[in-house]
Amino acid sequence: MQELIGTGVALVTPFSDDKSVDYDALERLVNFQIEEGVDYLVVLGTTGEPATLTLEEQEKVKARIIEVNAGRLPLVLGVGGNNTMAIVSTLKTMDLSSYMAILSVSPYYNKPTQEGIYQHFKAISEASPLPIIVYNVPGRTAQNMVPSTVLRLANDFKNIVAIKEAAGDLEQAKEIIANKPKDFLVISGDDMIALPMTLAGGSGVISVIGQGLPKDFSELIRFGLKGESKAAYEIQQKLEKSIDLIFEEGNPAGIKSLLKNFDICNDEVRLPLLKATTELQQKIQDFIKAY
Repeated sequence: MQELIGTGVALVTPFSDDKSVDYDALERLVNFQIEEGVDYLVVLGTTGEPATLTLEEQEKVKARIIEVNAGRLPLVLGVGGNNTMAIVSTLKTMDLSSYMAILSVSPYYNKPTQEGIYQHFKAISEASPLPIIVYNVPGRTAQNMVPSTVLRLANDFKNIVAIKEAAGDLEQAKEIIANKPKDFLVISGDDMIALPMTLAGGSGVISVIGQGLPKDFSELIRFGLKGESKAAYEIQQKLEKSIDLIFEEGNPAGIKSLLKNFDICNDEVRLPLLKATTELQQKIQDFIKAY
């Protein structure tokens, strides 16, 4: 799965002032990523606010991204949730021909045991016609996928090819890297530790800040993959503050505020999320001017 090595970005869904989907801004966003050098795009990940999109809107967002991308970059589709059978049904009926993999988050809210998580992804593996990136983000799901569960899935199912690891725990990531099957990829889901995880043997990142500063963040990861730590850390130090800022009031409010400064899209989000406060918007503007 060489296409998954490098920098992927979890695209936001731009909204107009009236909260409707802004498809023209979505087109600008996709072109910006491609022109600035990211390696692949993640469609309708959690950063894309799919939980607040209607099914019709989700289909239109997917169609517009596919149209604008025009085969230029590999696409990964977010297909996850806490209803296992619903995901299985979706995978058996959805047209996935435009995607090279799916990204599936560990079940949230239900708080299953490790065996429950394993059985969840076993069912998804058996239903999916595409390779699967499992997604561990305990800050949102309320349950960590421990390394033994990840490694069990990696060894038992050939189409489970990677993990997006966003526990924020470098030692946990290193444990998976040290014991994984040779071709299994460990992808950072945490922008702040994406570089050290990559230098430790990871395969890059699925990033949020990467879509706001795609050229430099992609370059950082490329240096990391080549083991050129000095050059990579020089970029990291330059953009590190931006990572703190975009998550200060939650995702994707911060990254949308940053993108607004580049005239890519508006900063609107949908309830229950709120857009960045005036204070945070000013901090982001100040960072961009200095950057």
